[in-house]
Amino acid sequence: MRLPAFLALWCFVATLLWGEGATQDRPNVILIYADDLGIGMLGCYGQKIVTTPNIDRLASEGIKFNNYYGGVFCASARWSLLTGMHDGRIGGWGHNRGGLPIPRDSGKMSEEEYRRQQEKLKANSSPIADDEVFLAQVAQAAGYTTAQFGKIDHGFTTWKERVERYGWDHHVGFYDHTRAHGFYPPYLWRDGERFELAGNYDPHCGKMSEKGDEPVGSGGETYSQNVFIEGILEFIREHKEEPFFIYHPTQLPHGPVAIPKLHPDFAEHPSLSLAEKKYASMVKMLDEHVGLILKELEEQGLAEKTAVFFASDNGHELYYGPKPNYPTRAPNGERTNLTDKKWRTSEHGDVFDGAGGRAGLKRSGYQGGMQCPLIVKWPGRVEAGSETSVLSSHYDFMATLAEMVGGEVPPGKDSVSYLPTLLGKEQRELHDYIVVNNRFNKMARSALITKEGWKLVEIDRGKDRFQLYDLNSDNLEFEDLASQYPERVLELKTILLRELDSERPDL
Repeated sequence: MRLPAFLALWCFVATLLWGEGATQDRPNVILIYADDLGIGMLGCYGQKIVTTPNIDRLASEGIKFNNYYGGVFCASARWSLLTGMHDGRIGGWGHNRGGLPIPRDSGKMSEEEYRRQQEKLKANSSPIADDEVFLAQVAQAAGYTTAQFGKIDHGFTTWKERVERYGWDHHVGFYDHTRAHGFYPPYLWRDGERFELAGNYDPHCGKMSEKGDEPVGSGGETYSQNVFIEGILEFIREHKEEPFFIYHPTQLPHGPVAIPKLHPDFAEHPSLSLAEKKYASMVKMLDEHVGLILKELEEQGLAEKTAVFFASDNGHELYYGPKPNYPTRAPNGERTNLTDKKWRTSEHGDVFDGAGGRAGLKRSGYQGGMQCPLIVKWPGRVEAGSETSVLSSHYDFMATLAEMVGGEVPPGKDSVSYLPTLLGKEQRELHDYIVVNNRFNKMARSALITKEGWKLVEIDRGKDRFQLYDLNSDNLEFEDLASQYPERVLELKTILLRELDSERPDL
């Protein structure tokens, strides 16, 4: 792909600075980005039922972050990761229509009408500024080959030219995130070329019901995640002689639950429901795929030359029951807010307690909706078995990647590199606060987390209702301290409201 003029100049400067062959001293980078995986679903973060030995190995041989934040929803979390900006910025919640190919594939829309709607969608999608720099372009400018496998783009529908504009030299996966809610697509896309998947015929890609009671293996024959892991392993083999950056935004364990076969750990489990067995098997598959990647790196002699990151886009979601049942009206008839209920998986029959006792789920302004795992294994550079409480977020990956690969952080980004923390050095540059935006109803549930450990949760902006928590002593958010610290609430509220829908300093 021909780089924009500004980026081509950037590449030229990078070549002058680091010289040909300088990448030999810089690591390959792999980011595995789980989908709706609660922090409590991993053994290294406290999971008791589902074992995750390969992900736990990343932690035992690397570093585990305990104060790391994503978004509250897939599109905003991915936008933040790819742009290096917090999702309160203008555009942070912009995404287009999903599912457009489904009526065409179902025969309910003509090819002519589909193309007309597709062009309309492209025209109405969030425009990309000429000078905008995305995550993969940072690696490209430093001489890396970039590739992504899985849920392409940030949401919901994309196309070849847009993917290339984001900086990906190679890509395999879904161009539509609505289709990605099924694991048996009739076709996927590879570098702009459509390819068919054997034995898959459902236009809805084998999407199951939310009950999760369909027979195991329903939906088709070729499971999309197996296509992705095969592609990743092949890419590693083919590009082992050059520096690469792989981004794997996996579907797992996003529901509705579907799996080719139950994992032996759960097939005969005496107390788990079928849906719970499927979900546990999906988490196990994710863990096993991490193991396959680590094994391939070892076989290709790349284990010592590769930094492997593992994270999840947002907090936990329930695809196996029980679903939260929030009242829409209080006893006095006043409308209530979902966050007022502080629903906890640990208190409502979630056998896995996927949020690890935290309040809230995906789409919530509480910790269960936004606190995410981050684990990094980088042999010889990251101390094995280490942990950190440094405040960080998805948008910090851009600056971290840039520093690792010898690149430049584009000016104006919110991103702060946590590379010093990875290397066991003093983290001199710190965020004063992290912003997590939320727009799921009129009473938004955005949040601000400070480096001192205070968290402000927006309950109802119109009624000036906010909650305050001290995460140092109450990460599970049991005690609202707003009435005790009104001046601090005012201070943090001023910052949060200033950051929501704020201009982008990088453009």
